[in-house]
Amino acid sequence: MKKTSKTADPALRHSRLTLLNRNHTEYPDSPDKARIETFDNLYPRRDYVIEFDCPEFTSLCPVTGQPDFGHIFIRYIPDKLCVESKALKLYLFSFRNHHTFHEEAVNRILTDLACACKPRWMQVRGEFRPRGGISLTICAEEGGKKPKDVL
Repeated sequence: MKKTSKTADPALRHSRLTLLNRNHTEYPDSPDKARIETFDNLYPRRDYVIEFDCPEFTSLCPVTGQPDFGHIFIRYIPDKLCVESKALKLYLFSFRNHHTFHEEAVNRILTDLACACKPRWMQVRGEFRPRGGISLTICAEEGGKKPKDVL
């Protein structure tokens, strides 16, 4: 198999990643303070889907202040950049003390991630636990290149 020139110097390739390999992890207390880090996609000519499954999402109701619990699914076709998973974990964790409606949270996550990595296509789906007997699912997406097997 032929090696690409991008793999020649992994240290340079990963130089933008500041959250990995730290002895101490600082947890941002709001999405505005969180950093979404990315790394180079070594296969930008290939269409493939990256999926994140985040079953422990929490935020606060903007009216009552009560905690809301949800399950976030993120799917995307990368272009030049991929989202680094530890940075994503810290970003999603930052919603724990953030007051937001479910619809706003899902759309904010989509906007922030799409701005960070500029994918060919991205979908964020949030399945939220029942409150008052009603559960809620929100699905938002952007980009023109949608894989056939999604949805």
